[in-house]
Amino acid sequence: MKIFTTSQIADVDRYTIEHEPVSESDLMERASLQVVTWLIRHIPAEKNLIFFAGPGNNGGDALAIARLMANRSYQCEVFLLDFGREMKGASLVNLNRLKEQGKVTLKRISSEADLPVISSGTVIVDGLFGSGLSRKLEGLSEKVTGFINDSGALVVSIDIPSGLFGEDNSNNDLSKVVKADHTLTFQFPKLSFLFPEHEDLLGKWEVLPIGLHPEAISSFPTSFNLLDHEWIAPKVLTRKKFSHKGTFGHALLIAGSCGKIGAAVLASRACLRGGTGLLTVHLPNPAVPIMQVAVPEAICSADPSDLMFTEFPDLTQFSAIGIGPGIGIKPNTRRALKELLQTNPSRIVLDADALNILSRQQEWFDYLPENAILTPHPKEFERMVGPAGDSWTRLQQQIEFSGKYKVIVVLKGAHTSISFPDGEVWFNTTGNPGMATAGSGDVLTGLMLSLLAQPYPHKDVAMLAVYLHGLAGDLAASQIGQEALIAGDLPDHFGKAFMTFRQ
Repeated sequence: MKIFTTSQIADVDRYTIEHEPVSESDLMERASLQVVTWLIRHIPAEKNLIFFAGPGNNGGDALAIARLMANRSYQCEVFLLDFGREMKGASLVNLNRLKEQGKVTLKRISSEADLPVISSGTVIVDGLFGSGLSRKLEGLSEKVTGFINDSGALVVSIDIPSGLFGEDNSNNDLSKVVKADHTLTFQFPKLSFLFPEHEDLLGKWEVLPIGLHPEAISSFPTSFNLLDHEWIAPKVLTRKKFSHKGTFGHALLIAGSCGKIGAAVLASRACLRGGTGLLTVHLPNPAVPIMQVAVPEAICSADPSDLMFTEFPDLTQFSAIGIGPGIGIKPNTRRALKELLQTNPSRIVLDADALNILSRQQEWFDYLPENAILTPHPKEFERMVGPAGDSWTRLQQQIEFSGKYKVIVVLKGAHTSISFPDGEVWFNTTGNPGMATAGSGDVLTGLMLSLLAQPYPHKDVAMLAVYLHGLAGDLAASQIGQEALIAGDLPDHFGKAFMTFRQ
């Protein structure tokens, strides 16, 4: 699914109106009917519905929905925010239709004194401002959104919570934004829906299809996309009958240090469950017996040090390299990482302590090979590029970093973002809060390495690994619950995750 900016969505709307063709008011009716269907399914008919409508198209949607709900015997009231100017276009059409119908009480809000008393059990439908808003709320608008937030009512926002911007909220005042329990957005999610600081404003959000023109959707370019099953499934390679272990690559994992061998074990199990033909794990000498017992399928390469990674084996036999989980940041390890990067490996994934070392030696970023995959969590990324006050700013940092160093950055989170050197960004749709547990990132590194060792393109590796990792987490949580989920459960569900692509 594409994610368009708010200005691009307006362009898609216009294209639909011109080329379907359909009138603006009929397109608004189509969108409103989708919301009506949702409301009927989720809101009992005995509930009172209070609509807050603004002067723009979002308010026009609210007016249309109120009329359609009244036709279905719901008790509806509309409070129209009055800025002293008349509605126009499709919004005016719907205002006139509402008046002609005569079933809905319509009042104007010119001051705080006009705000209604909200009785228990009332549902508020927020149609004050849509995604085209570009300045923070003030004056009467701010007072109305504050009133909604203090009402204690269930709040359903149309398209976007009023006051929230579609993309960049770095200069917005989020305390003035409507806090919705449900957000019903049209055709595409807004980019701001994917940022953690907006979770409490959006509540549960759903995308409602409104039949925008498929030609516009497919042809209009955008840098932002959502990963989904339909997109990922064709990218999974089919194994041929005469394949052998050499067909699926030989991965080298450099992981673990004294006290952190568990990271190496988790990443190794994930790597083998990801389908690589061979795995060699390079780790401190005393950890070899641990690895051979915990993951007998892995080949072990012992570092001369008993404590840490200090040198790497001959790289000629390996298809891909993964480095970072649990290696620490001691001087000898830093030196060895630098020397490894200077060999310019063509297929490498860096995680955890490998990234922490780079954040301390930022001039070494220039040693990163083209299309290297970096998998930081937000704090690790902050160490690499500096702090960001909000997710939009951090996303710009991520895009800039990928472009500058020609690398792939997998910034982990609820909607993990994957940025590519060309500026393209994909957001993940799988995973759950149960995966917020120690070792989950090590498992992702192992899976990423496994796919990188196989004949997958770099871009497909990043997207497929992130999606599969989250899908395995969802499958595990469905069996044992989110609270009990641990990182070791994830590789055990890779098989079922892969099988979903064969169904």
